Amino acid sequence: MRTNQPQTICLSDYKVPAYLVDQVDLRFELFEDGARVHSVLSVRRNPESSAGDEPLYLHGDSLVLESVALNGTPLAAGDFDDLGDALVVSSVPEAFELQVVTWIEPQNNTRLEGLYKSSGMFCTQCEAEGFRCITFYPDRPDVMARFRTRIEADRDAYPVLLSNGNPVAKGDLEGGRHYVTWEDPFPKPAYLFALVAGDLVEKKDTFTTCSGRSIDLRMYVEPRNAQKCDFALDALKRSMRWDEDVYGREYDLDIFMIVAVDDFNMGAMENKGLNIFNSSCVLASQETATDAAFQRIEAIVAHEYFHNWSGNRVTCRDWFQLSLKEGFTVFRDAQFSADMGSPTVKRIEDATLLRTAQFAEDAGPMAHPVRPASYMEISNFYTLTIYEKGAEVVRMIHNLLGESLFRQGSDLYFQRHDGQAVTTDDFVRAMEDASGRDLSQFRLWYEQAGTPALTVTDEFDEERCVYRLTVSQSVPDTPGQTGKKPQHIPFAVGLLGRDGQPLPLLFSAGSDDAPVDRVLELTEREHCFEFHGVSERPVPSLLRGFSAPVRVHYPWTREQLLFLMSHDPDGFNRWDAGQRLAVDVIQSLIVAPEAEVEPRLVDAYRSLLRNTGLDQALVAKMLQLPSEAYLIELSEQADVAAIHRAREAVLSHLATHLRDELLACYHRNSAQGDYQLTPESVARRSLRNTALGWLLHIGDQQGLVLAQEQLRSADNMTDRLGALRALVNSDFVEERTQALEGFYQAFREDPQVVELWFSVQAASVRAGQLPQITQLLEHEAFDWKNPNKVRSVIGAFASQNLAAFHNPDGSGYAFLATQVCRLDDSNPQIASRLVTPLTRWRKFAPEYRVLMKSALERVRDKDRLSGDVYEVVHKSLAD
Repeated sequence: MRTNQPQTICLSDYKVPAYLVDQVDLRFELFEDGARVHSVLSVRRNPESSAGDEPLYLHGDSLVLESVALNGTPLAAGDFDDLGDALVVSSVPEAFELQVVTWIEPQNNTRLEGLYKSSGMFCTQCEAEGFRCITFYPDRPDVMARFRTRIEADRDAYPVLLSNGNPVAKGDLEGGRHYVTWEDPFPKPAYLFALVAGDLVEKKDTFTTCSGRSIDLRMYVEPRNAQKCDFALDALKRSMRWDEDVYGREYDLDIFMIVAVDDFNMGAMENKGLNIFNSSCVLASQETATDAAFQRIEAIVAHEYFHNWSGNRVTCRDWFQLSLKEGFTVFRDAQFSADMGSPTVKRIEDATLLRTAQFAEDAGPMAHPVRPASYMEISNFYTLTIYEKGAEVVRMIHNLLGESLFRQGSDLYFQRHDGQAVTTDDFVRAMEDASGRDLSQFRLWYEQAGTPALTVTDEFDEERCVYRLTVSQSVPDTPGQTGKKPQHIPFAVGLLGRDGQPLPLLFSAGSDDAPVDRVLELTEREHCFEFHGVSERPVPSLLRGFSAPVRVHYPWTREQLLFLMSHDPDGFNRWDAGQRLAVDVIQSLIVAPEAEVEPRLVDAYRSLLRNTGLDQALVAKMLQLPSEAYLIELSEQADVAAIHRAREAVLSHLATHLRDELLACYHRNSAQGDYQLTPESVARRSLRNTALGWLLHIGDQQGLVLAQEQLRSADNMTDRLGALRALVNSDFVEERTQALEGFYQAFREDPQVVELWFSVQAASVRAGQLPQITQLLEHEAFDWKNPNKVRSVIGAFASQNLAAFHNPDGSGYAFLATQVCRLDDSNPQIASRLVTPLTRWRKFAPEYRVLMKSALERVRDKDRLSGDVYEVVHKSLAD
């Protein structure tokens, strides 16, 4: 039974394992009422351990122990202890074989950890600590072994039997059963173990590596999804080629497999040679997936493949080092996505996620460093800080070293640590050794939580033609950390003259070196930089390309922001200037609701809508107003209703005054020819659907006709969903209802599209008030056992439909608390993630704060609260 007071695990308590496992031989007997797991472990004492004659300790969870033997001799009851969560063998020799047989019930495994059944197939999820739900084992990432796995099952029900590595044997058994044996030649931790057994369709392809080896690529899906595999397989081949070209990493096995699973807590899992994906993250077709879904799938396929080296061949010593593999791999997949599409748009998307969600995490009760010092439940630390901020830390190293030295550092890292379980310090050390740079201070990014704030002031000495930038940094206090040290921050800047042209950045008068942008390195609490030969007061372009995950405070005027929107050659800062201007205008209406909307904002957006020469993908991003979530994050005491009203007022004002331009933009970007997934086509559809949404927001009748026609005639899900979303977010109630019903009837047999249908409603303040959300939970297509369905309704409501969730009567908070308590009994991982919106209760105005805290306390007081939710709730309520 899980305790409601989980133990705190500290990095400082790390000790090397007392025993190592060299070889694991597994035999799975799969049945409808359970599975019998035969495990043979080749174990030896760790020569680096000082544990002496310490007993052998193997983790376990929800296992029925049937037998245990040492070197073939069954152990008597007094020779071992079955503690439920562990198997302890008191006396063992220096080297030995341990044979263990356990019985498990995958069909009753609602936690979706270890081995479980999903839609009639067996599958696994072993990261972080799921392997202990399969058999007794030293379930920690620094125990790496070679695995040989034999799977036995009914041939008719489970014709496909998969595991890690290469297939080495197969055959028939009595009673209509069969077996397949897999062997993985590379040592790996147990969290990378995978097994799949089911009645699946196999899609095949091949890839020829840079050394001329032919790799079999296989994708396994349920028969109804057979037509949704091509894009993922193509993305896989692009990923393999890119990793060879950019990082020199060649694939090592003879076969690479992907399996799509409907019921999955995560997005995907990088198990060695057998990646298991949430169906929503890998299945795609023009008719059922949006452009955003295609891009997301391409990135996730790349991410899981890139893990073959940054995570599998070189893995984590302990879970405190999780960002070693995740942060590095997110950085790699971001590079890949930038190369496949628009680098500027990719950077905007990454920064938006950081500034809206990760900065909020950094400022909340669960704030932790990229390398945490402690945790209670490791599943709670698969966070944006580990993944996204961890990727930014790697990106900053890239910014500091440059592309060539960074590549030398990554080569050294892989060469030096291949087949090892290592730490973030090992990664940074490889970068130092390859580049000759001292990154001692930079390591603080791994140790200190919180988002650094940069305050920038400037002055212009017209007589001496000197421009000074003074930059001071501070890192806020976070739970358990105060008095932070200054960090090493790459700060990219540029200066623009009144004609919009870049000015040279000279550190000394008469210098021949005249770059138009520089990466300044901040290491002290305050720096003053002087630029010489500046003939006019410039407009500063700060933190270009979002060169570090920091907040920048500088007193830009609205005139300066308008200027940067039109002239900054850095696409990211051009977008950022527009966001800052829109934020300033919206915030002014929060304070004075009757005030006039800044007329120059209309002019700026009119220029964007008419500017066909600018990158249209960038234009599409610049036309998106700052989200309510971001506006809340910028507030000291957020009044959600006031934020919602102000943002709606600005959007209505813009759409009303730009109606003609919006219609022209819509028609100019109408589909021409067959559907294509090129950056240009994606940008065109994004612009078109943004314009349509704005028109329906103001109840435009011509916009309504366009939306209905687009919904009827669209040949792709992007345009179909764009029209549906515009209708759902409009006041055309009858047309919205008809559109939703028609969409559902057309796609009711496709689970992934139904999830889109759920989320469009749950995220809409007009269609997703609490009574409608309750109805969605009772809908025939909703399934409490499916994490995607839960996220698409409850998650979308609480994290996207903020005006409805933060209803002043507190009903949204009470609703979420009820659902979290319900899910905690079946799937604690999902429950702990869904409770997150309540944990930021201190961020809000008093009238919200009291009700949010009350809902959180109700969750805290639930009987038999899981360890996952316990940690989140108790940290959130701590003084």
